[in-house]
Amino acid sequence: MHNELDDLLIHISHSQQQMSRLLDAERQVVVRMAQIIHELPDEEPRFDGIPGILDSSGQVNKSIVAYLNGIADLQEAMAEMLVRVVKETAYPEEE
Repeated sequence: MHNELDDLLIHISHSQQQMSRLLDAERQVVVRMAQIIHELPDEEPRFDGIPGILDSSGQVNKSIVAYLNGIADLQEAMAEMLVRVVKETAYPEEE
């Protein structure tokens, strides 16, 4: 039973690492986009007027929301796995 539990924990650890890598990549994209926007001049931006500015800021907001949703999904998955592990360790099956 302990070997199965160890294998389960190893698998969970690997999947969490992969999810963390994906979230880190998304974070880097969002950070870079924020840096680019920060560098834009305050005067006479060339975004095809107000609609262009609204579209660009909307895209940045979507990226930030996607990143935060990814973090929430990661936390939820980690909580689910932790609940399963705690249940398995609290009530081990008879072998």
